[in-house]
Amino acid sequence: MSARSKPPRLVFLLNRAQRAIQKWIEGSPDSWEGISSAQVGLLFLLTSKDEASVGEIAEALRVAPAAVTNLSKRMQGAGLIERVADAADGRLTRLRLTSAGKAASMQSSVVLQSLNGQLTAGFSQEELAIVARWLDHAAKLSGDDLPGV
Repeated sequence: MSARSKPPRLVFLLNRAQRAIQKWIEGSPDSWEGISSAQVGLLFLLTSKDEASVGEIAEALRVAPAAVTNLSKRMQGAGLIERVADAADGRLTRLRLTSAGKAASMQSSVVLQSLNGQLTAGFSQEELAIVARWLDHAAKLSGDDLPGV
């Protein structure tokens, strides 16, 4: 196989891109006003769902419930979210955004629109659709889907 016909090193490129994006996010601290990238994911989820349980959030973000519990405690301490009893099941606690959390979600959305603009510059809609489809496919892989795992 010639060097020209080798497939791209997708895992390497994906990891490199993730590090570059994380560096961009961390390099813009004034834009985030003390909000971490992990917190942004939870802010966006609660913006779209209004309220959610720790289990629902963990499933949606594909993380362990303990990670959501720890993250939510920090966010509650920062005044971004609040815990409320479930209307149907008083034993269940749900999380929802405070007004400060809603404002932080809106600010984060503006910052990410800028980043998305930079990421999509120079690509056609067709190219971006393929990239999005590939990233969605990669995100849905489980350990059982990967060779040697």
